[in-house]
Amino acid sequence: MLKYTFFLFTLIQLSLSGHSSELKQRLTRLSDKFDFKITELKTDTFFEEKFLIELSQPLDHGEDMSETFTQRIYLSHRGFNNPVVFITEGYAAGYAQNPRYINELSGILEANQVCVEHRYFGNSIPKPIEWKYLTIKNAAADHHQIITILSEIYGNKWISTGISKGGQTALFHRYFYPDDVDATVGYVCPVNFSKEDKRVYRFLEQVGDSITRNKIYAFQYKLLKDKAKYLAIFRDQTEKKRISFNMSITEAFELTVLEYSFAFWQWGMTPVDSIPDTTASPVQIISHLGKVAGFDWVSEKGIERMQPFFYQAMLEIGFYGYDITPFQDFVSFKENPGFDFTLPEGIEVHYDPLPMQQVDCFIRHQADNILLIYGENDPWSATGAEITWNNDVVKIIKPDGSHMTRIKNLPETQKELAISTLKRWLSE
Repeated sequence: MLKYTFFLFTLIQLSLSGHSSELKQRLTRLSDKFDFKITELKTDTFFEEKFLIELSQPLDHGEDMSETFTQRIYLSHRGFNNPVVFITEGYAAGYAQNPRYINELSGILEANQVCVEHRYFGNSIPKPIEWKYLTIKNAAADHHQIITILSEIYGNKWISTGISKGGQTALFHRYFYPDDVDATVGYVCPVNFSKEDKRVYRFLEQVGDSITRNKIYAFQYKLLKDKAKYLAIFRDQTEKKRISFNMSITEAFELTVLEYSFAFWQWGMTPVDSIPDTTASPVQIISHLGKVAGFDWVSEKGIERMQPFFYQAMLEIGFYGYDITPFQDFVSFKENPGFDFTLPEGIEVHYDPLPMQQVDCFIRHQADNILLIYGENDPWSATGAEITWNNDVVKIIKPDGSHMTRIKNLPETQKELAISTLKRWLSE
């Protein structure tokens, strides 16, 4: 009787863990074929199981070469017949290890989830770093290889998605491999046409209401005109936070002040009434500057942490600069400052406008099943992807929305449009 009970218990346990063991077995077989390692991770109740995949990728997919790097991929499993949300992270993806992490599309679509760390970020950094291989074409080939591998397990619909630079990455992948996925959702993702895309300047002159814009301008003007009054406090507050700069303290201060207007609108979390007026103390004014613009934006560690992004921006994907016209008499810069100073030491980069022009043309005239979501007040919407209504690409702009715009916080009618459009594409 005891033997029978033990046998029955074992059968029940095997039955309950069948999906888990089947996925692990499939991954193990694929790991031998495609050279990757798997580690089982904890997950919440939405997913049945979760794995870290560490995949060996070529540094340059265009050459037959032996140099490789290891790329982190987080696979969260819900069901073999469920769709797959494929997250093309633009930066590091360590957050995806959190057992409770669920992308909003995974919840909406009852989908499996694959989150890919971008090459040269987080733990997916080649050693030594060879900058010339950090291109959108190689990153897209990384994603193509991952989809090729995991499609042997998941044969249902695939949806790529990403936020900001991750959204750009999803669009780049679709340009190079248009048939890899069935649909793409890009959140707040720009398509810049130069390393100083001046559309941002025009946007900042018109965004929101004149009362808010005037208060922002007055705040920046006061800081730059009376620089001598505020510079020592800026130095004190950054030193207390152990923030250092690879430039003069004056240049760091000026760049932080110039960043203020972009950051104010990008994040949309600063009430206009909180902008200090002339009655505020210098300490309060500098504290507010740091809270909104961030003291570490152009700091030594900040640049080091974001250097792969800056390299890509200066090489292919573009960026913005600062229009100093209103402050010409009060800044040390003789022309609009850009971000060439963020490049790795000894690396010379010449911006190539062609890749973004090609991506732009693809979205306007060839792409389909792409959903683009922007916030109206987000400066990145100034360089957002443009559509021509010649194909099935849908663009939603949330009124007064910021860089934090997502499907979950859209107005109800826009939310319904986003979800119904996505489900229509996946049913075709």
